[in-house]
Amino acid sequence: MASTVEPSHLNSHHRDTLAQIFQHPVSHNIQWRAVLSLLEAVASVEEHHDGRFLVTLGAETETFEPPRDKDVDAQQVVDLRRMLRNAGYES
Repeated sequence: MASTVEPSHLNSHHRDTLAQIFQHPVSHNIQWRAVLSLLEAVASVEEHHDGRFLVTLGAETETFEPPRDKDVDAQQVVDLRRMLRNAGYES
């Protein structure tokens, strides 16, 4: 069983976003800017010229496309949960 990373190094906004990502049922009002801020705090984030973000967290690398609206969609939440859980983050 993987150990859980203590999110004490995260600020309260990052911890709130982390809790929203792992909330059941899936929250449909998680803002992209909050997710991006969290990812920048815990991962390597590189913005590409096409507007997509290459995120490396632990051994995983995922490409995220900013949503058209301000909120991430359900599939992005699923991808975020997987990456964060595999890196030991879970609220």
